[in-house]
Amino acid sequence: MDNIKAVAPQRWWHLMPIIFITYSLAYLDRANYGFAAAAGIDKDLGITSATSSLIGSLFFLGYCLFQVPGAIYAQKNSVKKLIFASLILWGVCAAATGMVSNIPMLMALRFILGIVEAAVMPSMLMYISRWFTRTERSRANTFLILGNPVTVLWMSIVSGYLVRNFGWREMFVFEGVPAILWAAVWWFTVKDRPADAPWMSDKEKADFDAILKSEQAHIAPVRDYKAAFRSSIVLKCCAIHALWSIGVYGFIMWLPSILKSASKSIDIVSVGWLSAVPYLAAIVLMLVASFLSDRTRNRKLFVWPLLLIGTIAFVGSYLVGTSNFWLSFALLVIAGATMYAPYGPFFALVPELIPSNVLGGAIGLINACGALGAFLGAWLVGYLNGATGSPSASYVFMATALLASVVLMMLVPAQTGQRSTPKGGTGSKSDSVASALVK
Repeated sequence: MDNIKAVAPQRWWHLMPIIFITYSLAYLDRANYGFAAAAGIDKDLGITSATSSLIGSLFFLGYCLFQVPGAIYAQKNSVKKLIFASLILWGVCAAATGMVSNIPMLMALRFILGIVEAAVMPSMLMYISRWFTRTERSRANTFLILGNPVTVLWMSIVSGYLVRNFGWREMFVFEGVPAILWAAVWWFTVKDRPADAPWMSDKEKADFDAILKSEQAHIAPVRDYKAAFRSSIVLKCCAIHALWSIGVYGFIMWLPSILKSASKSIDIVSVGWLSAVPYLAAIVLMLVASFLSDRTRNRKLFVWPLLLIGTIAFVGSYLVGTSNFWLSFALLVIAGATMYAPYGPFFALVPELIPSNVLGGAIGLINACGALGAFLGAWLVGYLNGATGSPSASYVFMATALLASVVLMMLVPAQTGQRSTPKGGTGSKSDSVASALVK
């Protein structure tokens, strides 16, 4: 497979900018509620701290419920059509959030936004598995997921200025409209499968198809989604992503509020600049981790050790508390970077252990569990911050969840050696992975 890179290298330039921007817009419209909360939406609508944390997390409830059906639809029908409709619908919902006049309307819009964005992440991951090989997938996944920290980085700065110069209502409208406009770009540039790409030659299509089929040759197909969903590998990945997401999304949703409460002297624009720093560090570390993951083919090495460092940083930030703002902030930067960096390797491991005939549903279920963890993280972190008047308790909660994800990740089969048959051997390791999927 040394010649894999020579097969249609133009795939990167044709696909990754579109994939990156699309997921960036999705992330923009789900994460900016944290800035509205810091900018006074609670006061304007009469929202209590407990209700605020619930509203902030309602997105993830809708997001969780529609992951699997959306991913199965995308696998059986069309990623292109599904994302096109989602772009328009989530742009409308996001912009409409700036026009709400009461709490029930706000709650409904956050829940609906979660529904219409539900299939985006699993569909994109499945889309990448169709267009990129095993030696490329960690980097491709990382370029997709980079839409997360890159977006939050510039959103943290832009949202601060929008709120200061206009208000939180205008911020939602200005940041919701681009998704609607981008839907047209998506429709006219994206093809569902390599076989449909006019910019690939027939030979490139045939060679690329052969590579993808050879990568799945050592993974036995399973009967149906039910069998896959009961497998130990899928269940472990689901639990890992749920616990991991508690830390990640608690961090994302409430970082502006945590920074604001930790240092009363900084204004909302300064909060925006400070909130951007962890995501800048995350971008650098994500690129490094994904490159090394593809180079070494060892996915686990770039997942659980980084999550463990993130856990230690959270505990350190808790121990420092408010006695030293800048040291506590530095530890938050480390925690944020190390929580983001493993996404590319983790989601590159999934298609290396799960048969392609159930991959869409399995990724949907794993991401749905991640959304459930995000719901709990966003809700409980906000609740703990409001109930205790300090972010310390929420640090402990997120660190505990991250530590549990580290332990479970260590129990997942390693990618190295489990997809290839040793010389003169019978491929027993591959068979062990396949057998785990039908238990």
